[in-house]
Order: sequence, then C-alpha cells, then structure tokens
Amino acid sequence: MKAWRIHRYGSPSRALELDEVDRPQPAAGQVLIQVRSLSINANDIDGCYGRYKIVKPELPFTAGMELMGVVEGTGPGCEQWMGKRVIACPSGAMGGFAEYAVAGEEMVFEAPDSLDDVEAGAIFFPYHLAYLSLHTHGKLQSGETLLVHGASGGVGSAAIQLGVAAGARVIAVAGGSEKVAHCRAMGAHVVVDHQEEDFAEAVGRETDGRGVDVVCDLVGGSITQRTFPLVAFQGRHMMTGFVGGIQELDGGGYPPQPIVMGNFFLGGVLLSYSKDPQLMRKAVGFNAVPREIGEKNHAALMALFEKGAIRPPVSRVVEFEDLAAAMEAKEARETMGRVVVRLATSP
Repeated sequence: MKAWRIHRYGSPSRALELDEVDRPQPAAGQVLIQVRSLSINANDIDGCYGRYKIVKPELPFTAGMELMGVVEGTGPGCEQWMGKRVIACPSGAMGGFAEYAVAGEEMVFEAPDSLDDVEAGAIFFPYHLAYLSLHTHGKLQSGETLLVHGASGGVGSAAIQLGVAAGARVIAVAGGSEKVAHCRAMGAHVVVDHQEEDFAEAVGRETDGRGVDVVCDLVGGSITQRTFPLVAFQGRHMMTGFVGGIQELDGGGYPPQPIVMGNFFLGGVLLSYSKDPQLMRKAVGFNAVPREIGEKNHAALMALFEKGAIRPPVSRVVEFEDLAAAMEAKEARETMGRVVVRLATSP
C-alpha cells in the first residue's frame, strides 16, 4: 500500500515521502480501516518538524492523526465493527496518511449516513474537540457569551457552529477579510479582525466590560495571557489548541496572579478517549476522556448533523498525491476550515 512517511524533520515537502509499505494488521482491540479520506491537522505539521513531544517515534514513520474509511478487518473483540463506515484516530495518533490504517476501537466512531466521504473526513477532531471544550468541560449555556480564538480553522469553525446551536452569543477572532467572512458564514454574531484592531479592546466593547463566559482558546501563548482579563466572573477559559505554535505551550507557564484575581476557571482539553483512563494515566501520565463520554458526545453531534444545525467546514479537497503541498498551504495559513485529502478508494 502507499503511505506518506516522515523520513527527516523539516517542512512537510521536505519531511514526507510517498512510500510503498506493508499493510498493517489489527491486534486485539483494533480495527483495520481502508482509508477513503483524511484531514490535515496542525499536529501533523508539528510532527514533520519533530515538535510534537507526546508522539515522537523513530524515523521513518507514517504520519496522520485523523481519517475516515471502511473497516475491512478486525482484531479479537472488535468483530462488530466489520464493514462499518467510520471516522477514527489511528493507534498512537499516527499512521493515517495511508491507504490502510489500524485504530483502537476507543477512538473509532460510526460516520453519519447524511455526510459523504469528504464531509465525513472533516468532522472527527474539529467537532469532538470543540464539543469537549464547550460542553463537556466548558459547560456553555444558552444566553452566555462564547469567545473563539483561531476561529477560522477547523476546530474554530466547529466551535462557532456549536456555540450558535447552543444558543450562545459567539465572538470570533480571526485575521484578514477572507477569514472574517468565513467566520460570519459559520454563524458568528461578532467577528474581530485582529489584523485591524486589538481583540481585547473589541471584546471589552462588545461585552460592555463584563467579559465572556467561555473561551475556546485554540491559539495559546501570549494570546492566552492577554485573554485572562476578558473572562467574566466564574467564566471558563478552555485551553483547547495551540495554532500559535506548540513550542509556546512548552516554553513556560502563565503568571498565576491574573488567574487568581480573575475568579475564573482555567482548564485544558485533550481529545483522547480511553476505555480505561486510569491505565492510560499510569502508562503516559495524562488524563484521557472515558469512552462513554465520547459516545455521548458523538450521539449529540450526530443529532446536530442530521438536523442540519452544524455542517462540515470543508474549504479545500485535494488528491492523496498532493498531500504534502496541502500541508504546506495549511502551514502558511492559506486555508480556512478543513483541508480534506481524498483517496482513490473513495467512491
């Protein structure tokens, strides 16, 4: 089978090579998926540079954290998935940039019948991550105000839509006229162009100084620190991503004073479901989300898709052979919403 593998660290076009490799085999608790489409994530780009410290295997390795396809084989205990059309994160959060991939069933969900292969390939990470941020952790309520940083990307677009669907007033922050227009098309009530005005002043003006109830922070770094004074009393600032650069996440902490004086809650959001979160904690030292919460969230999302309340924000579709170039475009921030790669196996 064909697979895009990272042979050296650097830009995607330098790091990745399209190789012929053996088809993987599913172990117990895993499924083998014939990939029909996949999406490009910021973490995939970080992987090309060797910046993603949680997942850093020996070179060369097949990249790719998110895919959609059909289950063609199973390991023991997963027979019920055979033949199903699914979305998934492959085992170890790698291996998705290939014609076939294996995934643990804790990170496999049925794809909605209402979406075609391209649309279904755009939903897993954005909507599950945004739902965890806004609802599971952020407890967003109707009538509250939601602030979304990095709002024109895949997760940001999903967060806007989920906020609107929940009855919240959504303030989106993006850069440039095209991305502002995209956020408006996603349903944001207010869009702040950070290239034209200071987002902190704009948010203060739009909330009459009260602040926002929930922050879906997809940028990190200095943007996070500048947002602390904008969070309302007992608000929830959810650190959900770091498109500003994963290196900023590892570059030190935040001063505690604005958090303490702000009387708000600061939380982290990681999309990693597990059937045994305690085993995951002992093995790698972080808290995974119980699988049953993932199933509950997925059911809620599927209902919203069926009603048409949310829709996949696909802005660009490319062929498998053009994957590296598409990653370069995403790294240059030339894209909005989701970039979906279509494989020849897709009808």
